[in-house]
Amino acid sequence: MGNPKAFLTTHRQEAGYRPIHDRIHDFGEVEQTLNTRERKTQASRCMDCGVPFCHWACPLGNKPPEWNDALYKGEWELAYRLLTSTNPFPEFTGRVCPALCEKACVLNLIEHEPTTNREDECAIIEAAFREGYVTVRSPRRNGKKVAVVGGGPAGLAAANDLNMMGYEVTVIEKNEAAGGLLRYGIPNFKLNKAIINRRLALLGEEGITFQYGTAIEGEEAVAQLAEQYDAVVIATGTPTARDLKVPGRELKGVHFALELLSQQNRVLAGMEFSKEERITAKGKDVLVIGGGDTGSDCIGTAHRQGCKSVTQIEIMPRPVEGFTDPQNPWPNYPRTLKTTSSHEEGCVRRWNINTLEFLGKGDWLTGVRVQEIDWVANPEGGRPLMVEKGKPEVIKAELVLLAMGFLKPQHPQYAANVFVCGDAANGASLVVRAMASGKETAKKVDLYIRK
Repeated sequence: MGNPKAFLTTHRQEAGYRPIHDRIHDFGEVEQTLNTRERKTQASRCMDCGVPFCHWACPLGNKPPEWNDALYKGEWELAYRLLTSTNPFPEFTGRVCPALCEKACVLNLIEHEPTTNREDECAIIEAAFREGYVTVRSPRRNGKKVAVVGGGPAGLAAANDLNMMGYEVTVIEKNEAAGGLLRYGIPNFKLNKAIINRRLALLGEEGITFQYGTAIEGEEAVAQLAEQYDAVVIATGTPTARDLKVPGRELKGVHFALELLSQQNRVLAGMEFSKEERITAKGKDVLVIGGGDTGSDCIGTAHRQGCKSVTQIEIMPRPVEGFTDPQNPWPNYPRTLKTTSSHEEGCVRRWNINTLEFLGKGDWLTGVRVQEIDWVANPEGGRPLMVEKGKPEVIKAELVLLAMGFLKPQHPQYAANVFVCGDAANGASLVVRAMASGKETAKKVDLYIRK
């Protein structure tokens, strides 16, 4: 702890976003960076707590006090070594993680000004790439082969660790490139895909083989793969989005959120789509159903495509504003109102709204009939009951994006050498949790094969 009083004299300073009038015209990353001096000053705010809750809160077990101290002292390579001792891909979490460590930071609990851990780790890994601290590692091979099905954050984390253990790893990916939701779900304005490509190139140089355009679907296909490899890791995520089965669902203009997001990312990567295939918000009134991060990503994408307006509705009540949630106190994650960079760009946000029907003219969507509701206590206990409030209304919309989450996959009983990890095992969650699951699964695979 280089400066024991920094947290008393220095306030939290975030890098912030590019100006709205500038960023909504392109898909470049919206988040800015602090200069080296300011970044080191922010790192000095870490108190090196006797009981560092940030360790506990991070699914990867990251150690912010250690690498923040090294960063403050200007020891960038040491900071990089400490950071990557637990986190295989800080360039991903440094951009898209909700920073569970910051929610658990003592400075957040007391002053509501946590250490800027997420931005600090992003600065550390970018400096490491820039200064050449990131080098190709060549592990000694043990003669065993492992297949990883799915190239998302969980699969890549498992593949990375298994490769470093000496296994010959093949990542089998159904899409044209690896990354999973990092590539096809998160917009470029949050995560530039060159960042993913840079890491994939390094993993390839270190010996991991990537096999694209190959779908492993069904119990029989997995069983055949299990006979060809010493072990198989299933990291296929949660491919099935939660649908909304109300009248008019078949109308043209109603899409799952990932249909828009993945197509837009592919367009930016150079892929072409016909006019009939293209999903665009240009000149349209857009309605996003679902109040989470995916819905927020749809809002930002719609603005960049040139939408006329955006409305976001959520069936659950409006979260409390501020830093604490009386109904969900520490150490639980605070369910407080989150305003993203996309929300700041312009959006009508409404809560306690239930969708009744999609309305159309001919085959095309023109609006959505919704109902304001309330939630009341269930006299029998359990989930609160939904009751109607007021009269139904119609929200004008030519494009509806369903962003209501994903269904947890169901898996059959696989062979003993088949392991499931990430969202495929646990249901939709955070990138950092997927990576932690991939790392834990790599340990299980190693133990199984060595036994």
